[in-house]
Amino acid sequence: MTDVTSSKSARRPHHWRRDLIELAALFTAVVVADTIAKTIAKGPDGPYLLVFSAIALVATAAFHTWWARRHSHASHAPPAGHTGGHPDVTSPSAVASAPDAASDAAAEDEGKPEVPVETALWRMRTTVADTPGSLAALCTVLARLGVDILTLQTHPLADGTVDEFLLRAPADLSAQALARETAAAGGRDTWTERADAHDLVDTPTRVLGLATRTALDAAELPLALRQLLGRCTLHSVPAVSLTGRPTGEHAPVEGVLEETVMRLRDPNGGTLIVERPYLPFTPTEFARARALVELDARLGPRVPRSQDVLTLPEGNEITVRRADQRDLVAARAMHDRCSARTLSLRYHGPVGDADRYLDHLLSPRFGRTLAVQTASGRLVALGHLLWDGDETEVALLVEDDWQRRGIGSELLGRLVAMAEEAGCASVYAVTQSSNTGMVAAMRALRLPLDYQIEEGTLVITARLASAPRPADRPRQEQRSEGVRRAER
Repeated sequence: MTDVTSSKSARRPHHWRRDLIELAALFTAVVVADTIAKTIAKGPDGPYLLVFSAIALVATAAFHTWWARRHSHASHAPPAGHTGGHPDVTSPSAVASAPDAASDAAAEDEGKPEVPVETALWRMRTTVADTPGSLAALCTVLARLGVDILTLQTHPLADGTVDEFLLRAPADLSAQALARETAAAGGRDTWTERADAHDLVDTPTRVLGLATRTALDAAELPLALRQLLGRCTLHSVPAVSLTGRPTGEHAPVEGVLEETVMRLRDPNGGTLIVERPYLPFTPTEFARARALVELDARLGPRVPRSQDVLTLPEGNEITVRRADQRDLVAARAMHDRCSARTLSLRYHGPVGDADRYLDHLLSPRFGRTLAVQTASGRLVALGHLLWDGDETEVALLVEDDWQRRGIGSELLGRLVAMAEEAGCASVYAVTQSSNTGMVAAMRALRLPLDYQIEEGTLVITARLASAPRPADRPRQEQRSEGVRRAER
């Protein structure tokens, strides 16, 4: 639509069919009037009646013309504030003044300062009746509160539908008010939680990303399940305990869903138990989790084989890489070379039971393991990052002849970087106060530390929330003191 309309283009189109109809009607009216006039003129008052009829006809025609013009102007009048070119505008001056009016309105709007509205992101889940209009009623209430719906997922149930929203709401809208208004609109079992910018990714993209990470690394499955299902606790229960006795945990192939508990068959044997007491799982979430576990089972054991070569101060080269259960024989050989004191500081119990923990520790289902090997291929150190329910534990074991060379600090720094990448808020290490090497390595992280004595052992917790990302740290801080990276 153009902003200026010429007077020629603004004229009304000429309709010749309407003119023909009006001309035919005129001739018909003349014939009828002539017939009536001849009939009336024969009477004594004929001329007077003709005069009065002519006056009435003229008055009627004038009234009809005035009435038609009035309603025509009212129907084609532009709305208030309308400044664009309109095909029915016939006055060039009115059209020419439209841009000026628009400029004045724009200038007036620019003069008014825009007041930014502070908002907050919320995740909300509520159950509504599976009837037409139930979701519309809920959306109407949210719109009245000034809440913007960013994403919406639906989870069908037998007795209703669970709707999961990502909302941008005014900052002064509380969770209680949001839940109260949702209940008034027909929602029940409403749950709300603060969200952040990471939740803005749509669900298909997020699920595909989690599947990709799981396909590349078997240790990613527990993390992928946590990120898929939100705040939950994941336990991996092996089919056989450390003492060799059956645990009795055998989930069926299709899994089991019991409201807030989900049991899935672990491809490595045993059962994966996922718990979320504050919010029941839906069949849709159960199907997604089962699909991730099935993907892990089909791909089999896999660990990224990337490795870094480091040079020790005396000139010896060592290699740091990921390890799994395929390194069990080499890890047992390293155990045999370690002293009883070293094993006691690591396992806090009978030294004879140490070997039975190795298969558990090397399993990617329980976490990630880093191994250090010499140029000859001999394993001399292990570092573990273990998923312990909602918490994360770090543990180190360095062979006696390779201690005090910076290997433990290097492993610990890498494990903490993995924990940060996985989104962990903190990591903890269980040791003894006499283990000065572990205490010094934790202090070298330059993170806030909490110390606690539990049953004769020292628990050191490092908070990661305030720590910078690994990619943001200076390059020299990523290397432990006394160890430098060799160019390959």
